[in-house]
Amino acid sequence: MEGSCGGAGQTAAAAWQGRIGATNIGRLRHGKSSSSSSSAVARGVTAWHLRVFAGVVGVMGCFLLVASLMMSAVHQVQFRNGAISRGFRGLQELKQNSVKTEEAEQIMHPRLLQMATSAITKNESDSDSVNFALWEEPYKQARKWKPCAAKHSLPDEVPGENNNGFILISANGGLNQQRVAVCNAVVVAALLNATLVLPRFLYSSVWKDTSQFGDIYQEDYFINYMKSDVHIVKDLPPHLQSLDLESIGSQITDMDISKEATPSEFIKIALPILQQNRVVHFLGFGNRLGFDSVPAHLQRLRCRCNFHALKFVPEIQRAGSLLVQRLRRTAAMRTEMDKQLFGSNMVDDASLAVTGDAGPNRFLALHMRFEEDMVAYSLCDFGGGDAEREELQAYRETHFPALATRLRNTSVSAEEQRSLGRCPLTPEEAGLVLAALGYGRDTFIYVAGSQIYGGAARLRPLTRLFPNLVTKEDVLSPAELAPFRGFSSRLAALDFVACASSDVFAVTDSGSQLSSLVSGYRVYHGRGRAPTLHPNRKRYAQILGEEEGIGWGGFAGRVRNMVEEYKRVSARPRGRSVYRQPRTPGCMCRAAGDGSVDF
Repeated sequence: MEGSCGGAGQTAAAAWQGRIGATNIGRLRHGKSSSSSSSAVARGVTAWHLRVFAGVVGVMGCFLLVASLMMSAVHQVQFRNGAISRGFRGLQELKQNSVKTEEAEQIMHPRLLQMATSAITKNESDSDSVNFALWEEPYKQARKWKPCAAKHSLPDEVPGENNNGFILISANGGLNQQRVAVCNAVVVAALLNATLVLPRFLYSSVWKDTSQFGDIYQEDYFINYMKSDVHIVKDLPPHLQSLDLESIGSQITDMDISKEATPSEFIKIALPILQQNRVVHFLGFGNRLGFDSVPAHLQRLRCRCNFHALKFVPEIQRAGSLLVQRLRRTAAMRTEMDKQLFGSNMVDDASLAVTGDAGPNRFLALHMRFEEDMVAYSLCDFGGGDAEREELQAYRETHFPALATRLRNTSVSAEEQRSLGRCPLTPEEAGLVLAALGYGRDTFIYVAGSQIYGGAARLRPLTRLFPNLVTKEDVLSPAELAPFRGFSSRLAALDFVACASSDVFAVTDSGSQLSSLVSGYRVYHGRGRAPTLHPNRKRYAQILGEEEGIGWGGFAGRVRNMVEEYKRVSARPRGRSVYRQPRTPGCMCRAAGDGSVDF
């Protein structure tokens, strides 16, 4: 392009010079008078100026055209390489809003981090021959399990309004704890032959969110989907609303019901009260219903509730669909997971149309459960010295007073907590796992969660290994996030959507409800193509404890074996949550060798 414009300018200049030379030669050849010559020269000079001006304009136009094309090309490259780049506002907020903001990195494993830095460079250079096991799960085994909780009850099982009364639930915790409480409440209502009132969500001093059921989930869809199993209403009837449930003995707290209680315990404690007063209020209801003791037909209700009936409100679905499309960098992709998460509210992001020919982008979602509440509750040491210990103890005094009191009377060993696998992974430790598994420096990672404890100092070792980190604040504009600001549960719903839709989901804390629910959702709706990386924290602590005596190859091999063990496909082990591992009777069905289905 530059050559053609330059050539045009040179040709024009030569033509102008030729024309001037021809005018002077013609004047001398024909012997014109001086006045005539002067007039001719004047006319020639004027024409020459006009032609020079036109030539200059033409050359400048060529340069402008080239510049415009170059800027357009740069824009396309930037868009293709970072369709969602918005200055990494999310990671900036993680740093600014965190409790600790030291400039120096907080590194607990310097030797491993140095080896990992070298290793991921090789991982990136080998990206063309990358091991596809990094992005897949054992498909042949996983595809044998099919979702089967969508089956409705038989017509003669449809519940009526004439039953034992009403069950009222007040659920504590954040979004994911409340989701578990809702589905457990469905089972309890069916067990007691009662009508379920739409659950209420208690305000938490930790989560600070006033959202109620209808702010997060579609009420009518939930009621209609479950109507063949449980009768659900939005409010208590007027004659029961005025009752003081505590004074009449109709309030049951967590102190009255065992953790993971059997169905018979609910029948023994709650049913007599329900039959007498026609209403029972479970206050602070959460993990109060076990798993192994629940029969398959009631287990199915849990799965119908969690995997089918609970749909986010359209506002969350639309924002979530934009989030996922931008992470994939394409609007053309539609998966079974999309259908379940977004329904008819999946919005096409027109700005992604120009990148459709580049194909979808694979991304890994990392749930970095390293907020201050988790760190404080773990009673672990994370290398911050006396300042860290004093700060975490002050947090426990405010938010976990019972735990703080126990610490004053009992000594707890941080080393023992770590050896037992009770410490959440730091960002550095999570990065070491990903590097050991073979992910390259160019891996695109969505970080779920917020308020990383330790801020920039704690996050920097992870970003050193994997610089392509984004959060929902990086992907969605401030205007798109505005309706969810100040509502932690609604923001957590966006994280749920992104993690469930990711090509790979990496867990750092097995005790997290988000990790548990997302893992199960991916098993149930992933069709054998939604792997989850789940480090065994106890084994990982043992590996890290021996880091001085092993090389990178030995470390990486042991980490891979640890993660691969979790990826093995099997039925739900006894004592495990059906929300995390739904391959269990009543929830998922396994195809038998002859093509039949084993329920």
